[in-house]
Amino acid sequence: MMNPETNVELPDPFRFENGKQVHTIAEWQHRRRELRDLIVEIEYGGLPPAPSATRCEVLHTTTVKNLNEARFVSCRVVTGPDRPFSFLLHLLVPPGSGPFPVVLNGDACWRYVTDEVAAEVLRRGIILAQFNRVEIVPDVYRSDRTSGLYQVYPETCYGALAAWAWGYHRCVDVLIGLNFVDASRIAVVGHSRGGKTVLLAGATDERIALTCANNSGSGGAGCYRWQGPKSETLADTIRMIPYWFGPRLKEFVNRETELPFDQHCLKSLIAPRALLTTEALGDLWANPTGTWQTHLAAKEIYRFLGEEERIGIWYRDGDHNHGLADWRVFLDYLEWQLCGRVPQCRFDRNPYPDMPRAFSWSAPGKENGKEGETDTGDV
Repeated sequence: MMNPETNVELPDPFRFENGKQVHTIAEWQHRRRELRDLIVEIEYGGLPPAPSATRCEVLHTTTVKNLNEARFVSCRVVTGPDRPFSFLLHLLVPPGSGPFPVVLNGDACWRYVTDEVAAEVLRRGIILAQFNRVEIVPDVYRSDRTSGLYQVYPETCYGALAAWAWGYHRCVDVLIGLNFVDASRIAVVGHSRGGKTVLLAGATDERIALTCANNSGSGGAGCYRWQGPKSETLADTIRMIPYWFGPRLKEFVNRETELPFDQHCLKSLIAPRALLTTEALGDLWANPTGTWQTHLAAKEIYRFLGEEERIGIWYRDGDHNHGLADWRVFLDYLEWQLCGRVPQCRFDRNPYPDMPRAFSWSAPGKENGKEGETDTGDV
């Protein structure tokens, strides 16, 4: 079924770089900061600095009759006054005064959100907020840094994923200041490279209550050490799109076992806030087996914090896509995690019951859990 390296062992997130073991929640908070610094610097080249101020300039408001009289609001997100930058943010707001939960999506450049998807979001009383992350920095398979946010902070070496995550953070700056937004119920979602982006955005901004990455693969919810059949490797990633990442990541091509982290550690930075990854069994390039491994490993952190129900995963048949089925599952999870509505499906089904774990450690003070590892059920 797979051809991972033999004797794969994912790094223990509960062990400090100096070898000391985490035993308490307070120690985990210190270890979390250590992991955050390592991951953000090595994998992403740092993050662009937060601006001194962010403001929302409303450009136009209208009513969308074919979407149940939803209000469409066009905004400009403006940062500054030092090193100014701006980009567009569009909101579809359900009828009523709110405040409403928000789904923030940066994939407007791909048109994954159809009218059918937008109607489903609005039907549930949720705001749909969208921006085009390539307004922040381009995604044109060239590594030049001559436009967008690169010109605003030319002295830094962050990659495109970090710049796009910065865009999510600036949208959150704006959203929490709108009186029809429930600032405690902001969710972010993205597909593929957008999924990689939201994992970083959620890991580095605690104002984000729920993070959902769809088919995010290498550099996302996948795994560098555990490679399923036909999956994208770090060597593939660096060969094709090195500009998404920081300059140091290429040092670990064919040396993945020397990375001081893997993607379960990135997921752990989101804990105890809600996290969902939605995957496709036929999307082999996105390493669905490796994604299950990082899910199980990250779940140990949630288990240590007593928040196991705050991390979920869901697999469907099919390939690389972000369609209505993915959105409906994500919205079900959102309504459960942020609105208290009991879901109709489970978010821990194991499609690989015969696959061994890629790690031998477990949450300190807990028995080695096996939740979801033998129950295949419906995926």
